[in-house]
Amino acid sequence: MNGAEQGSTLMSFIPLIALFAIFYFLIIRPQQKQQQKHKDMINALAKGDNIITNGGLYAEVVKVEENFIKIKLNENTIVKIDKAFVAKKVDLANEAV
Repeated sequence: MNGAEQGSTLMSFIPLIALFAIFYFLIIRPQQKQQQKHKDMINALAKGDNIITNGGLYAEVVKVEENFIKIKLNENTIVKIDKAFVAKKVDLANEAV
């Protein structure tokens, strides 16, 4: 291969590299930031926090364990769920119950 052929081969990869860069900055990076934010929220859960589970249940955190949390659904019902099933933390000052 001479210099001109190597240059044209490199030029043919530039659109592919540009497409990957666009894909990274529009899809992969924001998703990683969202996952990190969710992980930080789960690690910061404490007794008394109000949450919504992935199943749509509104509950209050009773006890935080290593991989699970105990939540109170009503006055008589306390259940244990995996931390991965917490969708979001609810701020009562901003949310109407």
